[in-house]
Amino acid sequence: MKTSVSVLFAFLLGIVPAIHAQTGNASSENISDEQLLRTGIRELSDDSFGGRKPLSQHESPTINYIADKFKTLGLKPVHGSYFQEVPLLSVKTNVKGNAVTLKGKKGTARLKMMDDIVLWTLHAEEKLKVSKAELVFVGFGIYAPEYGWNDYEGIDVKDKIVVMLVNDPGFYDDNLFRGKNYMTYYGRWTYKYEEASRRGAAGAIIIHETNAASYPWSVVQNGRTSDILSLNSPTGNSELVDLQGWITGESAQKLFDIAGKPLDESLEAAKKKNFRSFPLGVTATIETVNDVHVANSHNVVALIPGSDLKDEYIIYSAHWDHLGIGTPVDGDSIYNGAGDNASGVSALFVIARKFMQLPQPPRRSILFIAVTAEESGLLGSEYYAANPLFPLSKTVVNFNMDGYGDKLRTSEVRASGGGLSKDIDRYVVEAAAVQGKPVTFSTTNPGGGFFRSDHFNFAKVGIPVVLAGGSKPLDPKAAEEHRKLWGGKSTYHQPSDEYHDWWDLTGSLEDIYLYYGIGLRLANDGYFPKWDDPTYKTVREAQK
Repeated sequence: MKTSVSVLFAFLLGIVPAIHAQTGNASSENISDEQLLRTGIRELSDDSFGGRKPLSQHESPTINYIADKFKTLGLKPVHGSYFQEVPLLSVKTNVKGNAVTLKGKKGTARLKMMDDIVLWTLHAEEKLKVSKAELVFVGFGIYAPEYGWNDYEGIDVKDKIVVMLVNDPGFYDDNLFRGKNYMTYYGRWTYKYEEASRRGAAGAIIIHETNAASYPWSVVQNGRTSDILSLNSPTGNSELVDLQGWITGESAQKLFDIAGKPLDESLEAAKKKNFRSFPLGVTATIETVNDVHVANSHNVVALIPGSDLKDEYIIYSAHWDHLGIGTPVDGDSIYNGAGDNASGVSALFVIARKFMQLPQPPRRSILFIAVTAEESGLLGSEYYAANPLFPLSKTVVNFNMDGYGDKLRTSEVRASGGGLSKDIDRYVVEAAAVQGKPVTFSTTNPGGGFFRSDHFNFAKVGIPVVLAGGSKPLDPKAAEEHRKLWGGKSTYHQPSDEYHDWWDLTGSLEDIYLYYGIGLRLANDGYFPKWDDPTYKTVREAQK
């Protein structure tokens, strides 16, 4: 870690003249960082981009916009192209009758699609039928030997539909797993479907509960109103469960009622060690007709070649996609995704330009990746991690940019994942000191946020990640007044996530400069940060 704080401070303030930037037009070279950030957010979240859904008619204009911006800023293509093809499977699942009928010994229940239950398939099959499949309650649907937990012990779920709780047992009991303030990957819905697939289940349905999921039912609905995307395996995803889904808590009550089982007692039992899963005595026949489409989406990639350490790489990533056009809310059906995540892509432009304005190229190469299909399950970053354009062992760190919109200046930096990598923690502390801010380290993960953005796929393959940003408003009264402009409503995954000229970007710019400063330092000091967390450390060391 050789770069002095004074030099880093100069770079962060942007007072070093542009010498090695040889390309770029006046519109990008002569505007401020704020203008560059603001313009990118406004343009990428415009209605003309249709909410930037992968494989839609709006993908090509979106990725070409990003590639053109990279090119204008002077960044180079990777292996001759600004695009990495990502094979995706698109399936629009249409459930026959638009409802599911459950038959139990205490009667029947009809669950309406979207209102009561949401189901989809990731199979490349135009027709799919699950006949008289028995439903089995499997607690949390977790097999975690390191925690002494196996919800599948003693029960065969092959060709059956498993029903399970969201999150993990630690959410309810501090003495289990990692406690109430840290959701493990076992609590993530992606894991639950993966484990059910490994067990040969025909379907996997999660009982929704807002606090445990960390988002309301509307988020489940909005994410499944149209076609569902997945990476396309050589088998057309036949190795996955036939049907995946969610069910509301009220509908789960109906399910347990016709099963003749007490819901509350069953849920409480599932939260304790030594719980034993049990069949519900309820069956369902579900038929679907599916619109199937196989095509390539694209990650947008660009490179700033390094000098003497050019074969080592620092990655800045951000997802370019959002939800596209969906269910209208207050007459608006375009899910523009201004904050999520036109802002993150625009942050890449700001950082790229700052690297290009250095008096000489960084020692290490800087790779920028605008990944596809984050909203569909982190698919673009998952594909890159499995098919890297440069060796993982030579990839130093990942900075993932997600949510760099309306934010006022802050008085401190909050870093997630404290202790996972003490090396990364030190870099964050020293870069924050340049901004005159202390750092608060969070070792909690109550909503599973660590697993819900693209950095996780880089961490899974051993690449250290930086998760830090400003917190606590510098002027709390001004921040409270500013929040009133939003009308007290959340815009997360809503059509209301739109750009406004009244956005204050000063706090986001501070966060962008923080990541730029850490990346600059790592680009020049030649150091490889190490993991301290044993899981990621083991993966990293296996690359040597």
